[in-house]
Parts: sequence; C-alpha cells; structure tokens
Amino acid sequence: GNASCSGLPRCGASFSDPNKAFKIDLNSNANCVWHIQRSDNQTIRLVFSYFKFNPSSSCETESIKVYDGPSANSPLLGQVCSNTDAVPVFQSSSNSLTFLVTTNSVALTRNFFVFYYFFSPETAIENCGGSLTGPNGIFTSPNYPAAYPEFTYCVWHIQTTENSKISLEFQDFFLELDQNCQFDFLAVYDGPTTNTGLIGKVCGVSRPTFESSSNVMTVVLSTDYANSYRGFSARYTSVLPTSLTCSSDRMTIVLSKAYLDSLGYNETHLQLNDPSCRPVTADQVIFSFPLSSCGTTKEEDQSITYTNIVTLSESGNIITRKKIVQIVAKCIMEKNSTLEVIYVTENNVIQNTTSVGSYNVSMSFYDSDSFSSPVLESPYYVDLNQTLFAQVSLYSTDPSLLVFIDTCTASPQSDFGSITYDLIRSGCNKDDTVVTYPPLEHYGRFRFNAFRFLRRAPSVYLECDVLICDSNNVNSRCTKGCVSRHKRDTSSYTWKTKAVVGPIRLKRDRRAADHLGKKDTTDAEETPNLQRYSFYTLSFLILISNIIIVVAVVLKYHNKSLSRYDYQKIQNSY
Repeated sequence: GNASCSGLPRCGASFSDPNKAFKIDLNSNANCVWHIQRSDNQTIRLVFSYFKFNPSSSCETESIKVYDGPSANSPLLGQVCSNTDAVPVFQSSSNSLTFLVTTNSVALTRNFFVFYYFFSPETAIENCGGSLTGPNGIFTSPNYPAAYPEFTYCVWHIQTTENSKISLEFQDFFLELDQNCQFDFLAVYDGPTTNTGLIGKVCGVSRPTFESSSNVMTVVLSTDYANSYRGFSARYTSVLPTSLTCSSDRMTIVLSKAYLDSLGYNETHLQLNDPSCRPVTADQVIFSFPLSSCGTTKEEDQSITYTNIVTLSESGNIITRKKIVQIVAKCIMEKNSTLEVIYVTENNVIQNTTSVGSYNVSMSFYDSDSFSSPVLESPYYVDLNQTLFAQVSLYSTDPSLLVFIDTCTASPQSDFGSITYDLIRSGCNKDDTVVTYPPLEHYGRFRFNAFRFLRRAPSVYLECDVLICDSNNVNSRCTKGCVSRHKRDTSSYTWKTKAVVGPIRLKRDRRAADHLGKKDTTDAEETPNLQRYSFYTLSFLILISNIIIVVAVVLKYHNKSLSRYDYQKIQNSY
C-alpha cells in the first residue's frame, strides 16, 4: 500500500503521526536529524525501503544512524551505509526514535524512502512468519489468497538438513508494483538474519526464484498502508549438492552448479574415470552413462558393486592451492535391491567417512586404556606429553577374523607426502613411547605420547596399515608380531587396508582455531536400512584405496519391488 507521501522540510523534521511515509533527497555535506515520537504505549517500526548514497562513500563519511530514544545520545540501534546488504528495519523499545543522515562532500543527490508506523507487538497477525524446518514446505502471506493486511511485517526462518541448499519458488506472487519496491516488498536473505546477505527484494506481479548458498534462508514480507493485493504462495525445497541414481543398467550423477561454484570449479574441470565421457549441463551438471562404460569398475562379492569417480581439478601440471575434490559414486546390486552410495572427498580435511567394501574398518582415539569412550571431536586437541589411545575396529560378524596393526606413521600433512615419523613399522615399535596391546577379537590397539614434532607442526595425522587374517591359520602374519626387515616373509593375510585418523593439534592452538569455525558435516538420515548395512559410523572410517577423505555422505536405498519412502505432507505450523 502507498502511505501518504508529504512534501517535507529538506533537512530533518519531528513527527508524532501514527504512520507516515516520506522521501528524503539530500546533497553534499548534509547533517540532518529526524525525530519520531509515539503517544501511547506502542512500538515504532521504521523501514528504509529504498536508499541511494554516494556509491563510493564509506560508513565513516555517509550513513544513517538510528537511535532508540529522543536524541543522538540515545542507544544506537544500528546504521545504514552504501554497502548495507539488507532492507533495514528498526524497532524502538522506548517512546521515540531518532535518525541522523550524514553525507560527504561529493556533489550528488542522495535519495531515500522511509516509512514508519506504530504497532502493538501483542496483536500478532495470524500466519505471519515462523520457523520452517522440514526438507520442503509451503507458506503463504497472511490471509492469502485474500488481500494481505496493512503494516504487515513477517519473518520466515527456513532451515533444512546440513550440507543442503534451499530453493525457493513462488506458485503465485502479487504485491503492489513500484519501480523500487518502496511500499510493499518481499526480501530474501542468504542466512539466518535480516541484517545482511540480501539475495533479492521483489514486488509487483512476478514468479521469482531464489537459491541459498547454505541450509539457512530468511524471508521477509513488509507492507505499508493501503493498496493491498493477493500476496504470495511459496514453496521451498532442499537441494543436495550431489545425488546419485542407479538403475539395473545405468548410473546417473547430478551435481548442483552452486555447489561446484562454492568449490571454485565449473563443469569444464570435471571428469569421470574415462575423461572422454562428458556431462550434460543445464541448471545442473549431469553424468548419465551405462554401467559398463566410462571407466566404471565392477567388483563381485556377495553383491556386485559398480564404482565411478568424478574428479574436480584444474587441468595441467601447475601447482594449485585449490582442493582436489573427488566424488565417489557406487551402485551396489543385491539380490532384490540396489544401494546407492555417493560421497565427496577432499585432499585436506578428514571428517566422518563411509566405506563400502569387503570389510568395514575404522580407527579412532579413545580417552583411556579401557577403550570405552571414543574421542568424537575433530580436530583432537591434546597436551604435548599426553598419552593417546588408538584403536582400529573391524565391523564383522565373522568371529574367525583377527586385526593386526602392521605399520603406523604420523605426518603433518593428510596426504603423508612430506615428513613422516614411524610409530610402528612391520609390527615393531619404532617410538619409545609406543605400547601395543595384545590382539583382542576385532580390535587392534596401541598407545603413544603426543610426539616431538607436534611442537613444530600445527596438525598431525596418523596412518596405519591394517591386516585382517583368518585366526584359524596359526601361521598368519597377524600372529607373528614384530618382524624385522630381513626376516620379512609373505605370510598370509586375508585383506590389507590403510586406516587414517586426525588431525591431532595442540590445545594451545585451539583458541586460534576457534574463530575459523567448524566445517559442516552431513547428517545422514537415520533409517533402519542404513543401520542394516552399518555403513555410517561416528568414528573415522577407512577406505580401501589410499587416503580418501570424506566430507559429505548421501545414502539412498531402493527396493526394486516397492519404495520404502512415503513422503508426508508438511503441515503448516505457524
């Protein structure tokens, strides 16, 4: 609605009307104060729905400062500058609001559109804002499809599962039309607040779409007096950065462009095992190919596993600081079902991982030699001489298997390409603080002290060669203990893998790291199917190839005869 606009003094004024909208046009060297006074016990809401400063100005030289009280000595509520990435809205907690507009010496007209109104917070508008947390949902403006109320201010907070993004679409959209959307507008923010991260401000008749860069989005509807229309009906969906579909003869990998952008790559940097297989690119990047093509590998056990890897890297041999990212896709064909596994690996982060293979193995630190409580924090912050307890665990129902830790090295780098330090080599302790525990069922255990070069390196990673043997074979490698190099033989073992855990860091470095924040990990949906396959653990899981480090896990389980997933309609809860 279009509130009554009045011709007003060019520089500053005092108001006590219940609501007012006005334009402000100022030139250089302005220093003007506006004052709003309420009469009864109501809150003042002040909206700067359009502002145009000198584009090259800074907050120091040009701004609007808003004070919660009768003068510029009252508490500062906030400020608006040329780089403000929001539609600023302020609310008083006292009887009055004051705002001061300052401009610098550049000769240029600055334009502002401002409106305010008094309101009672206790008279809430129904269906106005709220918290939306399902994977998808629908919300509408108040009274939709009837006209929305005057002086509406609604804020919807949308949050989906970690590692997803939010796509927002409108089935219907009709707000008062204005070139600058000064009167009624919808504002969409990339993140949890309305102070920054404005993706767009829209009005009129349109069908806008928006996508967030994370799993949090905030939507604001603001209206003024008169000229109300139908409003909107919106639908949001959560978009995963990667998805995989397996059929009996085909694999389809879908990557979102926004996700590739966030890694600093585009579709030209992608390749499958066979680089000649190229993706189709539209809104998303899609690889779709027969299971027998594009370098897909096939492994047969009780099930048949088809694996392909999308590698993201810059071409050529130039040393790059960008992460090399690999997206590993596996279609696992059981007798009557298909398991789809997709995960993202990066070369510089170790997080919770998922592995698929003959044996499921993980390595974790524990807080004592009872090995009852695993350390779940990553990075693991320790004291320099602290004793660390490490355990490799085999997840198998076969009681005749033994775990043996053959070699363990430590390195400041997760790719173990530079300096390495031996803790255990060929079953022999190479560091005088190492103590290995006797093999126990499906566990290999040892302890050691936080070692010398933790003083010089910010992080330390641990990599162990793990052997799995048949305990019925009394001559297997797992029963030989320490074997010196010249006596080494080809003793039998069933399987060999590498287990990686880390990083370990010094406690004194924790404070410096805190402000960097923690990387997101994906919470896989807990379903009986996932538990049945036991593919997700809280510890650091091991991959059969060298060091693959996993950041995100998406598991989907399809039964060929019937779908296990019934989607429930999201109920409006506001």
